[in-house]
Amino acid sequence: MHTVYNWRVSTPPDAARSAADAALAHLGRRRRQTFALRLERWWPDLLAGVAAVHDDAEAVAVRLVQSAARGYAERDRDLRDLDDRRLLRPDWVQQPGMVGYACYADRFAPDGTLRGIEQRLDHLQALGVTYLHLMPLLQPREGDNDGGYAVADYRAVRADLGTVDDLRELAATLRGRGISLVVDLVLNHVAREHAWAAAARAGDPTYRGYFHVFADRELPDQYERTLPDVFPDFAPGSFTHDPDLDAWVWTTFNAFQWDLNWANPAVLAEFADIVVDLANLGVEVLRLDAIAFLWKRLGTDCQNQPEVHAITQALRAVARMAAPALLFKAEAIVGPRDLTPYLGVGERTGRVSDLAYHNSLMVQVWSMLAAGETRLARRALGHLPATPPSGTWITYVRCHDDIGWAIDDADAGAVGVTGPGHRHFLADWYAGVHPGSWAEGLVFQHNPATGDRRISGTSASLAGLGAGRRDPEGAFARVFLAHAVAFGWGGVPVVWSGDELGLPNDPDWAAEPGHEDDNRWAHRPRVTDADLAAGRDPGSDAGRVLGGLAHLARVRAALPQLHASAPVEVLDVDGGRVDDGLLAVVRRHPSGVLVGVYNVTPEPRPLPLSVLHDAGLTTPLDAIGGHLVTAGADGVVWLPPYAAWWVVDA
Repeated sequence: MHTVYNWRVSTPPDAARSAADAALAHLGRRRRQTFALRLERWWPDLLAGVAAVHDDAEAVAVRLVQSAARGYAERDRDLRDLDDRRLLRPDWVQQPGMVGYACYADRFAPDGTLRGIEQRLDHLQALGVTYLHLMPLLQPREGDNDGGYAVADYRAVRADLGTVDDLRELAATLRGRGISLVVDLVLNHVAREHAWAAAARAGDPTYRGYFHVFADRELPDQYERTLPDVFPDFAPGSFTHDPDLDAWVWTTFNAFQWDLNWANPAVLAEFADIVVDLANLGVEVLRLDAIAFLWKRLGTDCQNQPEVHAITQALRAVARMAAPALLFKAEAIVGPRDLTPYLGVGERTGRVSDLAYHNSLMVQVWSMLAAGETRLARRALGHLPATPPSGTWITYVRCHDDIGWAIDDADAGAVGVTGPGHRHFLADWYAGVHPGSWAEGLVFQHNPATGDRRISGTSASLAGLGAGRRDPEGAFARVFLAHAVAFGWGGVPVVWSGDELGLPNDPDWAAEPGHEDDNRWAHRPRVTDADLAAGRDPGSDAGRVLGGLAHLARVRAALPQLHASAPVEVLDVDGGRVDDGLLAVVRRHPSGVLVGVYNVTPEPRPLPLSVLHDAGLTTPLDAIGGHLVTAGADGVVWLPPYAAWWVVDA
């Protein structure tokens, strides 16, 4: 039974202060005093987080203070200045001027290196980007490495991309341009070749304790009864027999990715050091990969356990002491009702991740476009809990991963459809086999047991602008509309690489060694100089898409109503005033009201002007189009096909 600590009253013990003093003895008085104040502020959060998962919590927390103090002492002047700026403006990431971009460095940079990214910064700034997520760049295992998520060394960069010094210099360059660097930190597992796993395989009992190792199948078989398969096609089951261990090891994702035992406090201490070291390279946001899977509990699906949030709280407290400019982003692709705890609820409000992926919004955007109606989306999005003031969403239309149709069965039933039936429809539609579909997606990970099929594809290919150009004019409108929903929801909208140029699926995705069994590479195309040149031509496909998204970013930056702290309300969730072809979302901010209205159909749809007036708008103006919103004699406004309006007071 773990001791429960009251975070409101606990103060740093002498052991914690002594640990900090020893690490900071060479610093001047003012810097030592600054750390002492941070220790006093964040010690309660640290201790409470540790105590929820480990016995002898105070000793473990003191060990983590040592990591924080070391990281603080080693932080260079420029990054300390960044800390000060961010402490003075803690809502910096919630500003409406924040726009993100995510890419693989080797598929975006012209020469495939970190240094080459600098040659593409003008393109990013033209798009309005202030947040750059470079996909896994730490040293993975050789060969198949799950797209870089099988990390062999957290303190080295992939050799083909450059060096740690290159990463540090790139972070400084981005910072000078007002762009925050985002890097992945894989928490759930390491590569079988990682030094910890190698030592375990060599018989070291200390490192064997870093992993979940079982002498026989008795416990694994009990766990398997409630564990879902993440990759049923090519990695069924969650345990692998390793001949060096002569035992079974937990491998949620692939046989070469060993799950870490977070019940061992040594693992927490290792990652505290890794977190502060990455922060000191200039990383401003850590994407906490596979965070939902950290804690294992028999009889559950071993996802979203409460200890996950306690671990995050402890690591975040370490980061706040050492490098308060650093933010955490939870990569939790989970059901709608499990999402909000990653931003903090109850006693953990404001104490866990600062950002989390709004997977439900992405799924509902594509669902609305396929179905041509919004009842399910209004139900699902309208009943989500509010985010805490200090946390916000990452919103997106596409990402590096496939789309899993996370439709809640209860939400589906409430609007008269079945969850399995709607998921089947969406998979058919975006695979392009449903009558009338304009999509050219690829089925990924068909699970015969459940019938679930996930989908790969770029935004353009899913919207009708694929190689077959099934509906190009409609596709431009759908791509713009989908991004307008993501940009207008609040939070930080992130554009996936190539989507801003309307790139279709890469026809040669399977030609690269190691990619042939994973069609997600179809929506991870390389961005070429020719693509960028096309983007500068306003008459090209690329130019039309890029111009539209850049316009959204400019308009968004000028609308304080899109500050992420403004609460979101989906209008008319259970009423009848909003047409089923429309999604209407209101954001209320001290500066005023914004109503986002989106027509997800290819026909004009009606909206009573009174809906806008009742929301608080007296002289409605569509900020995207720059026109007043007026009604006819019947008081009805007609939205054009696939229209996206952000309506504010003129």
